[in-house]
Amino acid sequence: MPEAHAVRRDRLRARVAAAGADAALITNLVNVRYLTGFTGSNAALLVHAPVADGAQGRPGTVLCTDGRYTTQAAEEAPDVEVLVDRQAAPALAKRAVRDGARRLALEEHAVTVELYRTLGEAAEGAERVTLGRAVEELRRVKDADEIATLRIACEIGDQAIAEMIESILVGRTERHIALELERRMADHGADSPAFPTIVASGPHSAIPHHSPGDRRVEDGDFLKIDFGACYRGYHADMTRTFVIGNEPADWQVEIYDIVFAAQKAGREALAPGAETSAVHRAAQAVIEASGYGEYFPHGVGHGVGLEIHEDPRMGPTTDGKLDACMPVTVEPGIYLPGRGGVRIEDTLVVRPPEDGGPELLTITTKELLVL
Repeated sequence: MPEAHAVRRDRLRARVAAAGADAALITNLVNVRYLTGFTGSNAALLVHAPVADGAQGRPGTVLCTDGRYTTQAAEEAPDVEVLVDRQAAPALAKRAVRDGARRLALEEHAVTVELYRTLGEAAEGAERVTLGRAVEELRRVKDADEIATLRIACEIGDQAIAEMIESILVGRTERHIALELERRMADHGADSPAFPTIVASGPHSAIPHHSPGDRRVEDGDFLKIDFGACYRGYHADMTRTFVIGNEPADWQVEIYDIVFAAQKAGREALAPGAETSAVHRAAQAVIEASGYGEYFPHGVGHGVGLEIHEDPRMGPTTDGKLDACMPVTVEPGIYLPGRGGVRIEDTLVVRPPEDGGPELLTITTKELLVL
């Protein structure tokens, strides 16, 4: 995708100029990948601001990595200059000064205090200014290729969970189920799990981010599974909650139906221009009206992409608005300590009403299934 990466870098150049900088040093590896396609574990990227009309042209983008990745960098980022130096960020800071940069913008949130000092020495004579989270802001809205890749990641998860719920789960440990689900995602093409799979049974389902352990699934349990596939760098996210063995108890049906309605309200609130906090409130209002407000302790969702948790975040106090082509999750829950809990989560793409509203990427049924 060299053309897509070039477009992204051009968009960043405008942000560099707006920061009053001559060049930006990108040190967040996820952002380096977004801007170049390079996936190695040691890299930094130098992006120059656009030149003024009539001014002499500046050098192009420079990617720096170490000798382990020389061939990989040439293959994955064929349209940028590659510099080989194990100390990637300092090497590019020196290069920026040699190229004439007098103000160098940094991703301060991705720079340690030690590296900040080192860059000051390497870029002697240049003022260091902040770029802020400019690249992360660009990443919020996905292009068609990104959404297509994320759609495949979600399809992998749908296929894997469909197979899992056809098997016998009673008597198996949470850890066993998690490993089996991750294996099935790999079989269907996942590069890796999008995050450590959550399998929470019985009273453990009341823990929002329970780590799978040795508890064996029993009849009458809630079984909450939060999982996703990572495919070509893009992360899917889905949660489904089931009842094991027996017909669900009245209290299980009650809280499941409430979460189901809350999740529907959150999904329906997704629209370009919607306040992120309003999406949370739409789901929260359903849960609070049912008397379980204190048992919904987290935000209703977040963006997904090259990271499993990206902007926009959707919670009671978050700022900002949604835009078209933002992939986000909607995941309300109710968690009753010592008894059990329910979370229902989908990955969706924000779309305007004239395009049919939010696009659902995770299509596994949300009806309460007894396994």
